[in-house]
Amino acid sequence: MQDAFGVSERRGCAALRFHRSSQRYRARRDGQAHPRMRICEIAAVRVRYGYLRIHVLLRREGWRVNRKRVYRLYRL
Repeated sequence: MQDAFGVSERRGCAALRFHRSSQRYRARRDGQAHPRMRICEIAAVRVRYGYLRIHVLLRREGWRVNRKRVYRLYRL
């Protein structure tokens, strides 16, 4: 719209009834991929371990990860 008609972003979005925040949206990569994969590996090897014990193992390995985040990723 901007290139074709030479209007501003605000006017083009208003004409199309399109939110400007949707126009500027940029998808972000998943920053939790590595901890999630490691949690899956530990859970596959040690089936009886819950998220608290997995959290302790991750801390021992040097991961700086929150207990609540481990729980959320463990549920996935």
